[in-house]
Amino acid sequence: MQADQLWQAALGRIELKLKREDYETWLSDSQAISYEDGTLIVGVRSAYAKDWLANRLYGDIHRIVSDVADRTCSVRFIVKRNGVHSGDADELFGMRQDVPPESGLSRVNPNNRFDNYIVGAANRLAHAACMAVAESPATAYNPLFVYGGAGLGKTHLLHAIGNHVARTNHRILYVSGETFTNDLVNAIRTHTTDEFRATYRTIDVLLLDDVQFLIGKERTQEEFFYTFNDLYQDNRQIVLSSDRPPSAFVGLEERFRSRFEWGLTTDVQPPDLETRMAILVSKAEERGITLPAEVTEYVAQQVQSNIRKLEGALNRVLALARMMGYPLTVQTAQRALSDMLTPSFDVDMDQIMAVVSRHFAVSVDDITGARRTRAIAVPRQVVMYLAREMTDLSYPQIGENLGGRDHTTVMYGCDKIAALFEKDEDLRRQILEVKRVLAGRAHPEPAHASA
Repeated sequence: MQADQLWQAALGRIELKLKREDYETWLSDSQAISYEDGTLIVGVRSAYAKDWLANRLYGDIHRIVSDVADRTCSVRFIVKRNGVHSGDADELFGMRQDVPPESGLSRVNPNNRFDNYIVGAANRLAHAACMAVAESPATAYNPLFVYGGAGLGKTHLLHAIGNHVARTNHRILYVSGETFTNDLVNAIRTHTTDEFRATYRTIDVLLLDDVQFLIGKERTQEEFFYTFNDLYQDNRQIVLSSDRPPSAFVGLEERFRSRFEWGLTTDVQPPDLETRMAILVSKAEERGITLPAEVTEYVAQQVQSNIRKLEGALNRVLALARMMGYPLTVQTAQRALSDMLTPSFDVDMDQIMAVVSRHFAVSVDDITGARRTRAIAVPRQVVMYLAREMTDLSYPQIGENLGGRDHTTVMYGCDKIAALFEKDEDLRRQILEVKRVLAGRAHPEPAHASA
């Protein structure tokens, strides 16, 4: 059994034992690094996560991994850097040891390829553009800018480009905005900025993920500006990804925004039902499992937001079926997902705006209007966030209900509130209270009108 297969199967079971918030905090972005001689090495996001898992959960994880592997296994946690474990730190900027240096391939995940990327209406243009770039770097679209919400497959596409181009003699570097920043900080600290620039400015293909991380970091932006210019002038391919389009960046200098738009900007939207079903079938087949059509459709109907959650739902279903000996039926899927899914709400935009306006003491006219003060912008973004969670409306439809706003504005608002929900206790409490009101009242009282 491969390391990734073993860990993914084990994760499905582990997720059943944990509170959702614990799983999301400590394990949702973990990654199998290697599996040899009964030892599974797992990369986690931080030293704190490593210690928490080793001290509080090791017994359960050890038993589950051993059961899945059908032999006694040990599990070792190490801190990873953007998918690269810290044991590689002796190499310049964490180059992966499992990729031969002569391949010219750096930090690219070999499991993310074009042949296992499911294409649908929501990602067809982005996929075609990435294929064109991979086939002919720096001649099709340069730069290529891919944007969309979390968990929709942007990172997969960047890695797929890297894997495709790696068949040639091109030198490739995949890096996140955070890692680029960390590499620069380390270079400044160790007086190796010349080596840093030589690494980033002499490659043939730069794949920069989560470029929005550079916003607000003046020194990093400045360094990237010159890196971008050098690569572009030398006819090297640049591919960027972000959670929003360049036009929606706040706090980014115009010289960056204009450069990001020099080539092609394309988006990835949440997958439609047929694409979600195809993804589930493909992921199950990778494990040698034939997923019944009715189970496939049920899971695809229940999880609509992003691919990452869809795969998590499949892990749960398969783990419960294997662990308890249940058949793969809709009933098993319902049982596996019962505490994961958000209850369905029979609410609409008018009801959401009514309750939010009352709770935050602003008018519906303010929410749909043009004013952008924080006292109004936050409730407006809360409406966007709740509309995505509690209705079937798309980003453009939500924007239309909010005074004709562009769908990218809605995407930004949803992402901002989602981020604040995790770290702002007061706002989280307010949002949960609004949801309780909406869930318990089919017809809220009319909101107060603007003065």
